[in-house]
Amino acid sequence: MNRISRRDFLRGSAAGAATLALSGLVGGLAASAEDASIPAYSDIVLGEDYTDLEASIKFIHHKTDREEDGTMADLIAAFNEVYPNITITTEGVTDYAEDSLLRLSTGDWGDVMFIPAIDASELPTYFYPYGTLEEMDEQINFASAYAFDGISYGIPYMGNAQGIVYNKAVFEAAGITEIPKTPDDFIAALQLIKDNTDAIPLYTNYAAGWTMGAWDAYIGIVSDGDATYMNQKFAHDEDPFSDPGDGTGAYNVYKILYDATANGLIEDDYTTTDWEGCKSMINNGEIGCMVLGSWAYIQMVEAGDNGDDIGYMPFPITVDGTQYVSAGGDYNYAINVNSSDTNITAALVFVKWMTVESGWCELEGGYPIDKTGAMPEVFSAFDGCELMADEAALEGEETLLDEINSESELSFNAGGNSKIQRIVESAFTGAETFDDIMADWKAAWNDAQDYLGIETTTY
Repeated sequence: MNRISRRDFLRGSAAGAATLALSGLVGGLAASAEDASIPAYSDIVLGEDYTDLEASIKFIHHKTDREEDGTMADLIAAFNEVYPNITITTEGVTDYAEDSLLRLSTGDWGDVMFIPAIDASELPTYFYPYGTLEEMDEQINFASAYAFDGISYGIPYMGNAQGIVYNKAVFEAAGITEIPKTPDDFIAALQLIKDNTDAIPLYTNYAAGWTMGAWDAYIGIVSDGDATYMNQKFAHDEDPFSDPGDGTGAYNVYKILYDATANGLIEDDYTTTDWEGCKSMINNGEIGCMVLGSWAYIQMVEAGDNGDDIGYMPFPITVDGTQYVSAGGDYNYAINVNSSDTNITAALVFVKWMTVESGWCELEGGYPIDKTGAMPEVFSAFDGCELMADEAALEGEETLLDEINSESELSFNAGGNSKIQRIVESAFTGAETFDDIMADWKAAWNDAQDYLGIETTTY
């Protein structure tokens, strides 16, 4: 069963969605009025409230590396120093994207999970609300990512900035004296790496598949620096894949990959890339750079003895003299709406402690989630850039981008990795020009807009 059909199954399994969503929403928001034992997230005072609470809850997540290296156990032990009677069972799930959807459909997953790829309209069916979006926006960054009808259902475990992880020693050896700020500068830098070092200039991570979805993360920041573009305008854009002629826009995001491949600035055989192996390769100076979210930075640092050589830089596109950096939440903690009142309370305490006190976000090199969190050193290269977080979809259009992504089969939010692989394949073999690919994307996009009855314009 593929992802689309599974999501359709989830949708169908909530046949009484209106009733279920209403009961979940009303039950959650009214809980503090009906049962004072369930606090609001914003009202919990860590270290003072619920220190005597007795509960056993389960948390499933995708961070199998932190499960295996003892980090998760250490976090739970630190939590239990403050909350000794709340037992936390954790499980790192290897194929989390798929497995979590299956567990969600059965309801057999525990009390806290990271939200998988579901439509926003399904959030009230499965998850307990943390509070209104307005309330949560005062507490955390990126509160709107998993909100529906003005209610927030998710809290990211860390934030990601979207840029490029690179080896500073390789760049220096190649003779690159400044961080590239335009596509032309970046391609020129990759050529210097090829000419002056033995490193692979740009490692595509083609074979892993999912890693290629990172390229989709830059559409918002290269479209006039408009924080409303991605979630409010993109679905209405009649021609989002045309060349603006100034090195910006989605067109030039993907053209960087096409040109790098066509010019021989990637690995010799893209079909044999190794996701796990690339971590030590970039640490050891065998790779110049990779297009990945900042979540990958710490993995590259820890993959060998040369962690100090790993840096993180903004994506090389500048709009009207300004280089923008997009940031957003990674996987979001969510609480099972069907858990007991006691377990929901314990889960709220646990999630808030993980967000505010655990230090996990900083350990991973993540952008802070708690509003009072400190900025990690990894983002020092972003000095002078303007940080931009995509604004939420307009009311009534919360699922519009999901719908057009699904109908067009391009999937610019998740699962569209094959379209990025197509760019590598076509550039490597010469089977298609880049403009051929963009024209095909436009046709699929426009057909989906027509089918869905979306009002279109050109931005």
